[in-house]
Amino acid sequence: MMLRPRIKPEHSGYRTVSGTVRLGSVIYGIGVEIDDPSGWVWTLVQAMDGGRTPDELGRLVAATHPEVTATEVVQAITDLQAAGHLEDTGAPAPELSANERERYSRGVPLLRWLDRSPRPSAWELQELLRAARMLLVGLGGTGGYAAQALVASGVGHLHCVDPDTVELSNLNRQPLYREQDLGRPKVEAALRDLRARNSAVRVTGERRRVGGPAELAELLGSGEGRYDVLLVCADQPPEIRRWANRVCLATGTPWVDAGYHGPLVTAGVHVPGEGACWECLRAGEVERRDLGLAPGQDEEAASPRMPWNPVTAVTAGLSGLLIAHAALALVTGAPPMEPGFRYGINLAALDDTVRQRFPRRPDCPACGTPQEERPDSAAGAAARSDGAGR
Repeated sequence: MMLRPRIKPEHSGYRTVSGTVRLGSVIYGIGVEIDDPSGWVWTLVQAMDGGRTPDELGRLVAATHPEVTATEVVQAITDLQAAGHLEDTGAPAPELSANERERYSRGVPLLRWLDRSPRPSAWELQELLRAARMLLVGLGGTGGYAAQALVASGVGHLHCVDPDTVELSNLNRQPLYREQDLGRPKVEAALRDLRARNSAVRVTGERRRVGGPAELAELLGSGEGRYDVLLVCADQPPEIRRWANRVCLATGTPWVDAGYHGPLVTAGVHVPGEGACWECLRAGEVERRDLGLAPGQDEEAASPRMPWNPVTAVTAGLSGLLIAHAALALVTGAPPMEPGFRYGINLAALDDTVRQRFPRRPDCPACGTPQEERPDSAAGAAARSDGAGR
C-alpha cells in the first residue's frame, strides 16, 4: 500500500462535461475515462495531492459522499495504482547522486508518463537503466545514434563492437565521427565521443568483426556476466540477424534490431519465448507480401539491393532512435511492449506506419517445436503412444 499517493503530474485528470473523469492526458495508449455519476471519483482525484494516506483519503471522500464507503475509496486507490496512474510521495529517495537526479530530471518525467506499472517512484526506472548492461554491434548511422541516446539516457554499461575505420562517405549520417577521424578505427573515435557525453556511464568497445554465431555468443557472455540486451545495428555480414536470433534464443537474451531501406525505417523487438522470433516475423512478412513475381524469379527484381544503402542523417537517426527506444523500453517497461514485432515509419508516405506482427510458427527452424515433438508428426504420435503405454 502506498504511504501518500498522488496522481502522476503527467496523468493529471479533469472532469468532462458528461461527468466522467479522464486521467493520463489525451494521448492514445495512456489515457483512461472513468464513469463518475455521483462525483466521488473526482473528489478523490483532487484530494490525492501526496499529502494524505489512503485511509485519510477514504475517510475524507466518504464524509463528502455518503453513498461510498471508506473501504471502497481505498480499493479505488489500489486500482488506480495498479493501472499506473499514481506515485507515492512517501517512497524512499532514489539511490542516485544529486548530479544524476539533476541530469535525468527531464527524462524521468517522460518515463513516469509512459510507465503503466504500479511503482512507488518514477526514479526506479532510472535506477533500472543505471544497472543495465547492453551490447551494441555496429557503429554506423543506426548504431551511432543509438549509442548516443543510450549514453545520454544513463544506461549503466554500453559495450560497442565494430570492425571498420571512418571513411568520408560515412560523414553524411554517422554522428560519432568528424573529418579529423578519417582513417581512424570507428570504435576508437566512438568511445571518445560517447565517454565525453556522460561520465557516469561505463562505455567500452573493441574493434572486431563478427564472423559467426559462436563469436556473437562469446561477445554476449554467459551467466551473470551476460549482457541484458543485444542491439544489432550492423548490416554486415548479411546473416548477422539470423545469428543473433539463434544465439539469443539459446541464451534467453532479449534483443533488438533496426535499419533503413530507402525511406522505410524499422526496428524489431525480440524476447525469447515471448511471441514470434525474428525468423517467424521474416517468414510471416514474406508470405504476406504479394510481389507479383513469376515462379523462380529473384525477389531483388522487386526490391533491388545496391552496393550501399541510400541513407541520410534523417533515416539513420530515426532507425537509431527507434532501436534505442525499444532497448530502453525492454529494460524499464516504459512503455510496455509485447515482443515479437517490427515497427517503424515510411518517410515517403507518413500515413503508412509500419507494424508487423505475426504468430509464432510451430515449424520455425529457430523457435518452433522440433519435428519429432509436433502433434501432427508421426514421430510425435509414436512418442506419445510409447509414453501412454508405460
